[in-house]
Amino acid sequence: METKALWHLSESCTVLKTAEIEPRNHSCLIKSRYSLISTGTERLIAQGKVPEELHEAMKVPYMQGSFNFPLTYGYSIVGEIIEGPESLTGNFVHIMHPHQSYFYAHKKDFTVLPEGVPVRRAILASNLETVINAIWDGKVMLGEKILVVGFGIIGALLCQVLSTFPAMKPVVLEKNKFRYKKAQSLGFDVITSPSEPKASYDLAFNTSGNEHALQICIDHVGYEGKVVELSWYGNQNININLGSSFHHLRKKIISSQVSQIPGHMRNRWDHNRRKRLVIDMLNDARFDELLSEEIDFDDSPEFFQRLRKRPVDPIATIIKY
Repeated sequence: METKALWHLSESCTVLKTAEIEPRNHSCLIKSRYSLISTGTERLIAQGKVPEELHEAMKVPYMQGSFNFPLTYGYSIVGEIIEGPESLTGNFVHIMHPHQSYFYAHKKDFTVLPEGVPVRRAILASNLETVINAIWDGKVMLGEKILVVGFGIIGALLCQVLSTFPAMKPVVLEKNKFRYKKAQSLGFDVITSPSEPKASYDLAFNTSGNEHALQICIDHVGYEGKVVELSWYGNQNININLGSSFHHLRKKIISSQVSQIPGHMRNRWDHNRRKRLVIDMLNDARFDELLSEEIDFDDSPEFFQRLRKRPVDPIATIIKY
């Protein structure tokens, strides 16, 4: 079986390569329909900014190569099973897998999509898991005044989920004009710089990948306020000021990352239960509003060339196969 996969050959070159693939034991052949580019993480990977000590932890299932280049990468694909057990053939599934047109995968690694969840929307599943973890890590409480910095895919999903809580309307801080207008059109209160006095929020989420945004979060939560940091900075060092209100107001910075279930939830939750929750949440058609840019798979190398140079405007960029 011939397939086409996206390869990062170096920090300046991405190509599509064709190769023959063979079935694995008890595996299914999946034809990709859509994959989602997680632009923050995948930009750093394409630039070669994964710290050596994180090479093992940052691997995704079915990844080829290494972070020293060349490598394949990606972590959200929805496809159709075209070969496999009769009970599975014809089903659409979600899986963590690098960007690739056809691939073999084991049943334990994918989730069959129920009827009613559109194939295109289902590519948000992995990012929604990140959002669930962030909400758990922040221990969100009803009525809290919340700041979300950054309206990329994680920030936008986070705002949409938080807005379903009673008495909850997060404030969005976003300087990018495209994303600012998008957040406004979805009904969120949006600012380009903190208009509230310092120490005015109960909880802040930084999804921007920007150290200055992290500082804003720290400065604008109040006594024993919490800052949930979802950004990953790769091998970049960042500078923040902890000498102002941080110490005497007993503020907290909480790292949130999707690969593990938060400790206080593990007695009842595992990855499978969290995935089932995500799939159920994807019945909400409002998530379609975030899927604003679609590119053909053949055009994906050129997209990564642009992404290396600067962040992109659209909230979510989808590859169509």
